[in-house]
Amino acid sequence: MPHDPARVADTRGWLRRAVDDLRGAEVDLAAIPPLTGDAAFHCQQAVEKTLKAFLAWHDVPFRKTHDLGEIGQQCVGRDATLEPVCRRAERLTAFAWIFRYPGDVEDPPVEEIASALALARELYGAVLTRLPADAKP
Repeated sequence: MPHDPARVADTRGWLRRAVDDLRGAEVDLAAIPPLTGDAAFHCQQAVEKTLKAFLAWHDVPFRKTHDLGEIGQQCVGRDATLEPVCRRAERLTAFAWIFRYPGDVEDPPVEEIASALALARELYGAVLTRLPADAKP
């Protein structure tokens, strides 16, 4: 039986945006000099959008929030095996704002953001394995 076309489209839309953010982080890290603050933001956004794709697929409503702990817990409520990667990804929540505005915070080191990007990719891959083929971009 085919899946609901609206749900498939919504899930794919979130995942495409997540892929764009992963790519944005890669481009920022490859820049000379690296744009680590912007890359950090893209890592957080990739995780957020990936988790929202998972929730969209399962028809679970979610608030407009950048809190990866909150969104991740909703995902874990649908699939407990996501808990380890969701828990590790919570640390990226602050990347939604901490490097985006002027202030006393210095841009993060390349190594920290490379690790964040690897985590974002891992979470994206984990979610993809839990979705049917027609929901994937």
